[in-house]
Amino acid sequence: MNELDEKSIEKKLIINDALFNNVYIINQNFDILPDNKKHYGASIDYLDIKELRTEFLNELIDSITDWVYSSEKYLEMKKRVMSKGKSEAAANSEIISKSKNKFRKSKNPDEFLIQGQLGELLLFHFIQRFMKAIPLLRKMPITTSNRHERFGADAIHYKKEGNKDIIILGEAKTYTSEYKFNEAFNDALESILTTYYNHTEELNLYLHEDFLDSDLDKIAENYLNNLLPNPEVHLVSIVIYNEKSKINFSSKEDIQNQIHEIIEKRYRNFDKSKIDLNNNPILKRITYIIFPIWDLKNFVKEFQQKI
Repeated sequence: MNELDEKSIEKKLIINDALFNNVYIINQNFDILPDNKKHYGASIDYLDIKELRTEFLNELIDSITDWVYSSEKYLEMKKRVMSKGKSEAAANSEIISKSKNKFRKSKNPDEFLIQGQLGELLLFHFIQRFMKAIPLLRKMPITTSNRHERFGADAIHYKKEGNKDIIILGEAKTYTSEYKFNEAFNDALESILTTYYNHTEELNLYLHEDFLDSDLDKIAENYLNNLLPNPEVHLVSIVIYNEKSKINFSSKEDIQNQIHEIIEKRYRNFDKSKIDLNNNPILKRITYIIFPIWDLKNFVKEFQQKI
């Protein structure tokens, strides 16, 4: 199939309701540039005054296979594994293990090699859920392949919007260090701009390879050859950082209000002079996502231990 319409793309979107049942989402106009569009704030949600940290972590880990393999690739792999004499349950278990093994790990439990991939996994979920865009190129197999260079974008997704072909480039920054929000946010801006200006050359490296789903390969080729009638590129940047502000644990509503204020403050206090819309007009199409996590280092450590 050479063309996907909005309905067929919607059918390819993953189901991630269980994950987002544990996430508190804010979507509004924040004091940040571009200020004519809504951006996101997010955090792990609460059940009464109990943080749903373990629940969120477990759902995130359960979604790893969705990130690594498309549904078509997953079914193809399962069929191949079962042909070796395994049951369906055993085949599923093998594929899940292969998915988890694609994460960078260290023998030193205090060395975090996977925090970047953790951010990319969250980015994948946010783009699918809120931008309704499917992966054009699957980043993880490239990252773990010895034969290929690393693709510049942390995510590259695609959707149809009326008569427009929308390419979404995503960047994730995860900082476990204390008081690093502004650095992470600025880093994400610089990275996403580099990705934007280089993405066609980088995408061309993987055309007609196994990293693109078969029905998206032609779309990528037409995009690179300037044959799509009305393409648009949009940007998404997620910043996951270690928040230190104290929370008063009185009620769920009060906790959410405090988190809301913290996220608004983070947006408000960023130096807007670093967001140069005149020289980089593509930034007028960026969507930011700020995701504070309290004690982020231990969260990453738990994630690393569980996979």
